[in-house]
Amino acid sequence: MAAMLVCLAMIAAAALAGAPGASGQELTADYYAESCPQALATIQLVVGAAIVKEPRMGASLVRLHFHDCFVNGCDGSILLDDTDDMIGEKTAQPNNMSVRGFDVIDAIKSAVNTACLGNVVSCADILAVAARDSIVALGGSSYDVLLGRRDATTASLDDADDSIPNPFMDLPELAANFESQGLTLRDLVVLSGAHTLGYSRCVFYRDRIYNETDTLDPSYAASLDARCPPAGEDEPLASLDDTPTTVDTDYYRGLMQGRALLHTDQQLYRGHGGASDGMVRYYAENPDKFAEDFGAAMLKLGGLGPLTGDEGEVREDCRVVNQQ
Repeated sequence: MAAMLVCLAMIAAAALAGAPGASGQELTADYYAESCPQALATIQLVVGAAIVKEPRMGASLVRLHFHDCFVNGCDGSILLDDTDDMIGEKTAQPNNMSVRGFDVIDAIKSAVNTACLGNVVSCADILAVAARDSIVALGGSSYDVLLGRRDATTASLDDADDSIPNPFMDLPELAANFESQGLTLRDLVVLSGAHTLGYSRCVFYRDRIYNETDTLDPSYAASLDARCPPAGEDEPLASLDDTPTTVDTDYYRGLMQGRALLHTDQQLYRGHGGASDGMVRYYAENPDKFAEDFGAAMLKLGGLGPLTGDEGEVREDCRVVNQQ
Protein backbone atom coordinates (compact mmCIF):
# COMPACT_ATOMS: atom_id res chain seq x y z
CA MET A 1 0.00 0.00 0.00
CA ALA A 2 2.82 2.42 0.84
CA ALA A 3 4.46 1.75 -2.51
CA MET A 4 1.16 2.40 -4.27
CA LEU A 5 0.70 5.75 -2.51
CA VAL A 6 4.24 6.79 -3.41
CA CYS A 7 3.52 5.89 -7.03
CA LEU A 8 0.31 7.91 -7.01
CA ALA A 9 2.19 10.88 -5.58
CA MET A 10 4.76 10.60 -8.37
CA ILE A 11 1.98 10.46 -10.98
CA ALA A 12 0.36 13.53 -9.47
CA ALA A 13 3.66 15.41 -9.44
CA ALA A 14 4.21 14.58 -13.10
CA ALA A 15 0.69 15.72 -13.93
CA LEU A 16 1.30 19.10 -12.31
CA ALA A 17 3.44 20.02 -15.27
CA GLY A 18 0.99 18.63 -17.83
CA ALA A 19 -2.48 19.98 -17.12
CA PRO A 20 -2.59 23.50 -18.54
CA GLY A 21 -5.95 25.21 -18.83
CA ALA A 22 -7.35 27.16 -21.77
CA SER A 23 -5.26 30.19 -20.81
CA GLY A 24 -2.10 28.13 -20.45
CA GLN A 25 -2.09 28.37 -16.66
CA GLU A 26 -1.44 25.04 -14.98
CA LEU A 27 -3.62 23.34 -12.41
CA THR A 28 -1.94 22.66 -9.08
CA ALA A 29 -2.68 20.43 -6.09
CA ASP A 30 -2.28 23.32 -3.61
CA TYR A 31 -4.27 25.96 -5.48
CA TYR A 32 -6.42 26.89 -2.44
CA ALA A 33 -3.68 26.50 0.18
CA GLU A 34 -3.57 30.24 0.85
CA SER A 35 -6.92 31.53 -0.41
CA CYS A 36 -9.00 28.94 1.45
CA PRO A 37 -7.09 26.25 3.35
CA GLN A 38 -10.40 24.83 4.69
CA ALA A 39 -11.82 24.20 1.22
CA LEU A 40 -10.93 20.53 0.70
CA ALA A 41 -11.85 19.47 4.23
CA THR A 42 -15.21 21.21 3.85
CA ILE A 43 -15.97 19.42 0.58
CA GLN A 44 -14.99 16.09 2.12
CA LEU A 45 -17.27 16.68 5.10
CA VAL A 46 -20.36 17.43 2.99
CA VAL A 47 -19.68 14.56 0.57
CA GLY A 48 -19.25 12.15 3.47
CA ALA A 49 -22.53 13.22 5.06
CA ALA A 50 -24.38 12.87 1.76
CA ILE A 51 -23.04 9.35 1.23
CA VAL A 52 -23.90 8.29 4.77
CA LYS A 53 -27.45 9.47 4.09
CA GLU A 54 -27.57 7.75 0.67
CA PRO A 55 -24.61 5.56 -0.38
CA ARG A 56 -25.77 5.66 -4.01
CA MET A 57 -24.90 9.37 -4.07
CA GLY A 58 -21.20 8.57 -4.38
CA ALA A 59 -21.68 7.08 -7.83
CA SER A 60 -23.81 10.05 -8.84
CA LEU A 61 -21.10 12.55 -7.88
CA VAL A 62 -18.44 10.61 -9.81
CA ARG A 63 -20.72 10.56 -12.83
CA LEU A 64 -21.35 14.30 -12.65
CA HIS A 65 -17.61 14.96 -12.93
CA PHE A 66 -17.26 12.55 -15.85
CA HIS A 67 -20.20 14.00 -17.78
CA ASP A 68 -18.98 17.52 -17.09
CA CYS A 69 -15.47 16.89 -18.39
CA PHE A 70 -16.61 15.19 -21.61
CA VAL A 71 -18.45 18.33 -22.79
CA ASN A 72 -15.98 21.11 -23.66
CA GLY A 73 -13.72 20.20 -20.74
CA CYS A 74 -14.03 20.23 -16.95
CA ASP A 75 -15.76 23.58 -16.57
CA GLY A 76 -18.85 22.98 -14.42
CA SER A 77 -21.15 23.54 -17.40
CA ILE A 78 -23.29 20.52 -16.51
CA LEU A 79 -24.48 22.35 -13.38
CA LEU A 80 -26.05 25.31 -15.22
CA ASP A 81 -29.83 25.47 -15.29
CA ASP A 82 -31.61 26.32 -18.53
CA THR A 83 -32.48 29.97 -19.15
CA ASP A 84 -34.62 31.79 -21.70
CA ASP A 85 -31.51 32.18 -23.85
CA MET A 86 -29.77 28.83 -23.26
CA ILE A 87 -30.71 25.15 -23.21
CA GLY A 88 -28.00 23.52 -21.13
CA GLU A 89 -26.77 19.99 -20.59
CA LYS A 90 -29.14 18.69 -17.93
CA THR A 91 -31.80 17.55 -20.41
CA ALA A 92 -29.39 16.13 -23.00
CA GLN A 93 -30.10 12.49 -23.79
CA PRO A 94 -27.22 11.06 -21.71
CA ASN A 95 -28.19 13.23 -18.72
CA ASN A 96 -31.96 13.63 -18.69
CA MET A 97 -33.60 11.75 -15.79
CA SER A 98 -30.18 10.21 -15.18
CA VAL A 99 -27.55 12.53 -13.72
CA ARG A 100 -28.27 13.59 -10.16
CA GLY A 101 -26.57 15.05 -7.10
CA PHE A 102 -27.13 18.71 -7.96
CA ASP A 103 -28.53 19.41 -4.49
CA VAL A 104 -25.38 17.98 -2.93
CA ILE A 105 -23.22 20.23 -5.10
CA ASP A 106 -25.37 23.18 -3.99
CA ALA A 107 -24.79 22.22 -0.36
CA ILE A 108 -21.05 21.91 -0.92
CA LYS A 109 -20.88 25.29 -2.64
CA SER A 110 -22.77 26.97 0.21
CA ALA A 111 -20.56 25.35 2.85
CA VAL A 112 -17.36 26.23 1.00
CA ASN A 113 -18.42 29.83 0.46
CA THR A 114 -19.00 30.08 4.20
CA ALA A 115 -15.68 28.44 5.08
CA CYS A 116 -13.79 30.62 2.63
CA LEU A 117 -15.56 33.83 3.67
CA GLY A 118 -16.53 34.42 0.08
CA ASN A 119 -16.74 33.04 -3.45
CA VAL A 120 -13.34 31.41 -3.87
CA VAL A 121 -13.72 27.77 -5.00
CA SER A 122 -15.07 27.05 -8.48
CA CYS A 123 -17.93 24.67 -9.13
CA ALA A 124 -15.72 22.75 -11.59
CA ASP A 125 -13.15 22.15 -8.85
CA ILE A 126 -15.92 21.09 -6.46
CA LEU A 127 -17.02 18.43 -8.96
CA ALA A 128 -13.46 17.08 -9.27
CA VAL A 129 -12.87 16.94 -5.51
CA ALA A 130 -16.33 15.52 -4.75
CA ALA A 131 -15.70 12.67 -7.21
CA ARG A 132 -12.41 11.80 -5.48
CA ASP A 133 -13.95 12.05 -2.01
CA SER A 134 -16.80 9.78 -3.09
CA ILE A 135 -14.35 7.12 -4.24
CA VAL A 136 -12.51 7.29 -0.93
CA ALA A 137 -15.70 7.30 1.17
CA LEU A 138 -16.80 4.07 -0.52
CA GLY A 139 -13.57 2.19 0.03
CA GLY A 140 -11.33 3.29 -2.83
CA SER A 141 -7.82 4.71 -2.74
CA SER A 142 -7.20 8.45 -2.62
CA TYR A 143 -5.44 10.42 -5.32
CA ASP A 144 -4.41 14.05 -5.60
CA VAL A 145 -6.79 16.35 -7.47
CA LEU A 146 -5.30 19.20 -9.44
CA LEU A 147 -7.14 22.48 -8.90
CA GLY A 148 -7.55 25.95 -10.33
CA ARG A 149 -10.36 25.37 -12.84
CA ARG A 150 -12.81 28.17 -13.48
CA ASP A 151 -16.46 27.88 -14.43
CA ALA A 152 -18.07 28.17 -17.84
CA THR A 153 -20.63 30.89 -18.43
CA THR A 154 -22.63 28.85 -20.93
CA ALA A 155 -23.66 25.27 -21.65
CA SER A 156 -24.96 23.39 -24.69
CA LEU A 157 -27.46 20.55 -24.94
CA ASP A 158 -26.21 19.73 -28.44
CA ASP A 159 -22.60 19.52 -27.32
CA ALA A 160 -23.59 17.15 -24.51
CA ASP A 161 -25.54 14.94 -26.93
CA ASP A 162 -22.57 14.85 -29.29
CA SER A 163 -19.81 14.31 -26.73
CA ILE A 164 -20.96 12.03 -23.91
CA PRO A 165 -20.74 8.31 -24.77
CA ASN A 166 -24.03 6.44 -24.64
CA PRO A 167 -24.59 2.91 -23.24
CA PHE A 168 -25.40 1.42 -26.66
CA MET A 169 -22.02 2.01 -28.35
CA ASP A 170 -19.90 -0.84 -29.68
CA LEU A 171 -16.24 -0.94 -28.68
CA PRO A 172 -14.78 0.79 -31.79
CA GLU A 173 -17.21 3.72 -31.44
CA LEU A 174 -16.62 3.90 -27.70
CA ALA A 175 -12.84 3.87 -28.13
CA ALA A 176 -13.08 6.58 -30.82
CA ASN A 177 -15.18 8.71 -28.48
CA PHE A 178 -12.54 8.48 -25.76
CA GLU A 179 -9.73 9.05 -28.27
CA SER A 180 -11.42 12.29 -29.34
CA GLN A 181 -10.89 13.44 -25.75
CA GLY A 182 -7.23 12.41 -25.76
CA LEU A 183 -7.94 9.26 -23.76
CA THR A 184 -6.58 5.84 -24.64
CA LEU A 185 -8.17 2.39 -24.71
CA ARG A 186 -6.60 1.72 -21.31
CA ASP A 187 -8.12 4.95 -20.00
CA LEU A 188 -11.47 3.71 -21.28
CA VAL A 189 -11.16 0.37 -19.49
CA VAL A 190 -9.88 1.93 -16.27
CA LEU A 191 -12.41 4.78 -16.13
CA SER A 192 -15.21 2.32 -16.89
CA GLY A 193 -14.18 0.75 -13.60
CA ALA A 194 -16.11 3.61 -11.98
CA HIS A 195 -19.07 1.32 -12.66
CA THR A 196 -17.93 -0.51 -9.58
CA LEU A 197 -20.44 1.97 -8.12
CA GLY A 198 -24.01 2.77 -8.94
CA TYR A 199 -27.10 1.75 -10.83
CA SER A 200 -28.68 2.13 -14.25
CA ARG A 201 -32.25 2.63 -15.38
CA CYS A 202 -34.14 -0.12 -17.22
CA VAL A 203 -34.29 1.96 -20.40
CA PHE A 204 -30.51 1.62 -20.73
CA TYR A 205 -30.22 -2.15 -20.14
CA ARG A 206 -33.54 -3.52 -21.50
CA ASP A 207 -32.16 -4.17 -24.98
CA ARG A 208 -29.17 -6.03 -23.57
CA ILE A 209 -31.12 -8.51 -21.46
CA TYR A 210 -33.51 -9.44 -24.28
CA ASN A 211 -31.37 -9.13 -27.42
CA GLU A 212 -27.80 -9.97 -26.37
CA THR A 213 -28.29 -13.46 -24.99
CA ASP A 214 -25.08 -14.72 -26.61
CA THR A 215 -22.96 -12.60 -24.23
CA LEU A 216 -25.24 -12.65 -21.19
CA ASP A 217 -25.17 -15.08 -18.29
CA PRO A 218 -28.65 -16.73 -18.32
CA SER A 219 -29.12 -16.69 -14.55
CA TYR A 220 -28.18 -13.01 -14.45
CA ALA A 221 -30.65 -12.24 -17.23
CA ALA A 222 -33.39 -14.12 -15.39
CA SER A 223 -32.76 -12.05 -12.26
CA LEU A 224 -33.47 -8.88 -14.27
CA ASP A 225 -36.60 -10.04 -16.14
CA ALA A 226 -39.15 -9.10 -13.48
CA ARG A 227 -37.46 -5.79 -12.76
CA CYS A 228 -37.23 -4.73 -16.41
CA PRO A 229 -39.86 -6.47 -18.61
CA PRO A 230 -39.70 -6.19 -22.42
CA ALA A 231 -42.25 -3.38 -22.32
CA GLY A 232 -43.23 -1.13 -19.49
CA GLU A 233 -41.63 1.32 -17.09
CA ASP A 234 -38.20 2.65 -18.00
CA GLU A 235 -37.22 3.71 -14.49
CA PRO A 236 -36.52 0.49 -12.48
CA LEU A 237 -32.90 0.41 -11.36
CA ALA A 238 -30.38 -2.42 -11.39
CA SER A 239 -26.87 -2.27 -9.98
CA LEU A 240 -23.88 -2.09 -12.31
CA ASP A 241 -22.10 -4.81 -10.34
CA ASP A 242 -22.88 -6.96 -7.31
CA THR A 243 -21.37 -4.45 -4.83
CA PRO A 244 -22.77 -1.09 -6.02
CA THR A 245 -21.72 0.93 -2.98
CA THR A 246 -18.18 -0.46 -2.64
CA VAL A 247 -15.14 0.39 -4.74
CA ASP A 248 -13.61 -2.95 -5.73
CA THR A 249 -12.88 -5.00 -8.85
CA ASP A 250 -16.12 -6.99 -8.81
CA TYR A 251 -17.12 -4.99 -11.90
CA TYR A 252 -14.31 -6.53 -13.95
CA ARG A 253 -15.02 -10.03 -12.68
CA GLY A 254 -18.63 -9.53 -13.70
CA LEU A 255 -17.61 -8.65 -17.26
CA MET A 256 -15.65 -11.92 -17.51
CA GLN A 257 -18.75 -13.83 -16.38
CA GLY A 258 -21.15 -12.20 -18.85
CA ARG A 259 -22.78 -10.21 -16.06
CA ALA A 260 -22.33 -6.70 -17.45
CA LEU A 261 -25.54 -4.74 -17.10
CA LEU A 262 -24.82 -2.35 -19.96
CA HIS A 263 -23.91 -3.14 -23.56
CA THR A 264 -20.91 -0.80 -23.46
CA ASP A 265 -19.53 -2.53 -20.38
CA GLN A 266 -19.74 -6.00 -21.94
CA GLN A 267 -18.03 -4.63 -25.05
CA LEU A 268 -14.86 -4.27 -22.98
CA TYR A 269 -14.73 -8.04 -22.53
CA ARG A 270 -15.92 -10.13 -25.46
CA GLY A 271 -13.81 -13.25 -24.83
CA HIS A 272 -11.96 -12.97 -28.13
CA GLY A 273 -8.55 -12.26 -26.64
CA GLY A 274 -8.51 -8.61 -27.72
CA ALA A 275 -6.55 -5.87 -26.00
CA SER A 276 -9.46 -4.75 -23.81
CA ASP A 277 -10.11 -8.39 -22.78
CA GLY A 278 -6.59 -8.58 -21.41
CA MET A 279 -6.96 -5.30 -19.54
CA VAL A 280 -10.22 -6.41 -17.93
CA ARG A 281 -8.65 -9.67 -16.79
CA TYR A 282 -5.60 -7.83 -15.47
CA TYR A 283 -7.62 -5.45 -13.29
CA ALA A 284 -9.91 -8.23 -12.10
CA GLU A 285 -6.84 -10.04 -10.79
CA ASN A 286 -4.86 -6.99 -9.57
CA PRO A 287 -6.96 -4.65 -7.40
CA ASP A 288 -3.94 -2.62 -6.28
CA LYS A 289 -3.04 -1.87 -9.90
CA PHE A 290 -6.63 -0.89 -10.59
CA ALA A 291 -6.52 1.58 -7.69
CA GLU A 292 -3.23 3.02 -8.93
CA ASP A 293 -4.27 3.30 -12.58
CA PHE A 294 -7.73 4.61 -11.72
CA GLY A 295 -6.22 7.50 -9.78
CA ALA A 296 -3.94 8.33 -12.71
CA ALA A 297 -6.83 8.13 -15.20
CA MET A 298 -8.99 10.40 -13.03
CA LEU A 299 -6.16 12.95 -12.99
CA LYS A 300 -6.07 12.74 -16.77
CA LEU A 301 -9.85 13.10 -17.00
CA GLY A 302 -9.80 16.10 -14.68
CA GLY A 303 -7.25 17.79 -16.91
CA LEU A 304 -9.49 17.85 -19.99
CA GLY A 305 -9.79 21.43 -21.23
CA PRO A 306 -10.14 23.32 -17.96
CA LEU A 307 -10.69 27.06 -17.97
CA THR A 308 -7.98 28.85 -15.97
CA GLY A 309 -6.57 32.31 -15.42
CA ASP A 310 -8.97 34.93 -16.78
CA GLU A 311 -11.13 32.38 -18.62
CA GLY A 312 -14.70 31.90 -17.40
CA GLU A 313 -15.58 32.86 -13.83
CA VAL A 314 -15.99 31.44 -10.33
CA ARG A 315 -19.75 31.09 -9.94
CA GLU A 316 -21.36 32.22 -6.71
CA ASP A 317 -24.21 29.78 -7.40
CA CYS A 318 -23.31 26.70 -9.42
CA ARG A 319 -26.68 26.73 -11.22
CA VAL A 320 -26.45 30.24 -12.69
CA VAL A 321 -23.81 32.57 -14.07
CA ASN A 322 -22.79 35.54 -11.97
CA GLN A 323 -24.63 38.81 -12.42
CA GLN A 324 -22.57 41.22 -14.49
